[in-house]
Amino acid sequence: MDRIVGIETEYGCLLSEGEPHGNSELWPAKIKNYLFRKADAGTIDLHYRDYEEPPGNGGFLLNGGRLYLDMGHIEYASPECLHLHDMVTYELAGDDLLQSSLVALGADGRVSFIKNNVDHHTGATFGCHENYLMKREAQFTPPILGTLLTFLATRQIFTGAGRVGQSNPLAFDFEPQQPEAQVNFQLSQRADHIVNDIYQWVQFNRAIINARDEPLADYRKYRRLHLLIGDSNMSPFATALKIGTTACILSLLEDGRLPRNLILADAVQSTRDISRDATHQWIVHLEDGKTIGGLDVQWEFHRLAQEYLRDRSAETNWLLESWGFVLEALEQNHQSLIGGVDWITKKWLLETFMEAEKLSWDHPWLQSIDLEYHNIDPVRGLFFGVTPGKRIAEWNNSVRRPSATRVAPANTRASGRAHAVAFFQKCDLPYVINWDSIACDSRDFLVMGDPFQTYNEEVERFLTRPRPISQSSEA
Repeated sequence: MDRIVGIETEYGCLLSEGEPHGNSELWPAKIKNYLFRKADAGTIDLHYRDYEEPPGNGGFLLNGGRLYLDMGHIEYASPECLHLHDMVTYELAGDDLLQSSLVALGADGRVSFIKNNVDHHTGATFGCHENYLMKREAQFTPPILGTLLTFLATRQIFTGAGRVGQSNPLAFDFEPQQPEAQVNFQLSQRADHIVNDIYQWVQFNRAIINARDEPLADYRKYRRLHLLIGDSNMSPFATALKIGTTACILSLLEDGRLPRNLILADAVQSTRDISRDATHQWIVHLEDGKTIGGLDVQWEFHRLAQEYLRDRSAETNWLLESWGFVLEALEQNHQSLIGGVDWITKKWLLETFMEAEKLSWDHPWLQSIDLEYHNIDPVRGLFFGVTPGKRIAEWNNSVRRPSATRVAPANTRASGRAHAVAFFQKCDLPYVINWDSIACDSRDFLVMGDPFQTYNEEVERFLTRPRPISQSSEA
C-alpha cells in the first residue's frame, strides 16, 4: 500500500435485558476509565481538545492510536499505518481493547460492543471514517472528484456490511420524503444516511467525502482525504479490500491515471440505488446519459490498477488478485465469499435462519440477528461462527495480533508518539499529545509533521533533555 492510512471506528453498546437501560452511556465511560486508569493502556488527556472534548474524555494509547468518547459512544482511532496488513491489524486492535476490558470488568455476559453503523430502534447512524494521506499537489478538479465518487459509490458491492430494512433520513434542504418501496435487505448500512457527495459539516450533512482540509501533517506537503461512506466491517478480508482498493485508486489519481467519462449523474442517489438493488444488477446512470453496471465500473478500475500498479509490492499484488477474485465471485459464485464479504455472509445467515424458523423479512428477530452479527465478542458474535474458504480464512487469521493493543507500528509517526505515551505514564510532567506534536507544557513542544517518519530519536531527545523544576511545579 505504501500510503499512510487510519480508520476511526464508532461502537454501539448493547445491554442484556437484566442490565439497566440507562447504562448504555455509562458503560462506554466505564470502559474508557478502565483502560486509562486501571489497564494503563495509554495517557488520558489533561487539556480541552475542543468544547466537546474536555480533559479526561479520552487519550492516546500505547499503540499510537486514540480512544475517546463521542456523543455517548466509544470511538477508537487507529494509529497511522503504512502497509495494508498493519492497517487491518490495528483496526482489529480496537475490538480487542474493548472486549478485553469487558472481560476484566466481569461484564462480558451483560454488555456487548457492536461494530456496526445503524441503530434499528432510533434510526441513528454512527460511522467508520477512513483517512488517507495524499500529496498536496494532487489535483481535485470536478472530473477527478466525480470519478473518485463513482468508485466510492460502487465499491459497496464488496465492502458493504449489509442491513435489514431501511432508513429514510431527510436531506439537508429538508425536502419532504417521497413514498418508497419496502426494502428487505440491502448492501450498505451507511448508504441510506449519506445525503451529500462532498460537504464539510459532518454531523447533520453526512457526505461521501468530508471536505475539511485538516491534514494532521505538514500542510505544505500533504492533505488528508476523509471518507464517511464506508461501513464497519467484521471481516478483516473486507476491511483489506475497502482500504486497499481505495488506496490503489488514490495512487491512480495522483499519477493522473483515472479513467475518463466515468462520472455518475448523481453519486448520492447511485449509492442508495446500488445498496437497495435486490437484483444485484447495480445499474447506475452516468453524467453523459449512458448506464453501466456497478461490477463493470469496478472491473474498469481494477484493469487500470493492474496496468499501472502491479508489481509495486507483494502486498499490492495480493490486493489486486483478491480484488479480481471477489469481482469474479460476485458474478458467478456468492457462496465463495461467505466469511469475506460481510453483506453476503450476513444475508446467508439470515436466510438460513428464516428458512429454519419459517420467518419472513419483516420479523423482528432478524434485526436482532443483524446486530449480533456485529458483536465483537468472539464467543457471541455471529460472524465468528462462520467458516470461510481458504484464501479468506488465511487472511482473516493472519492479521489478528494481540500485541497490537500495546505496540505501535514500527514504521510511522505512531512509533514516536507511542514512546511519548509510555514516558508520560511514568512521570509527573504536564503533557499535551496530538497527532502531529507532543508537548511538556504549552511552551515546550516537538512538531512531528511527517507521518512517514518514526521520530523515535527526536522524541527520545525531547523527553530526556533537562527542564527547569519550576516548569512542572507551575503546571
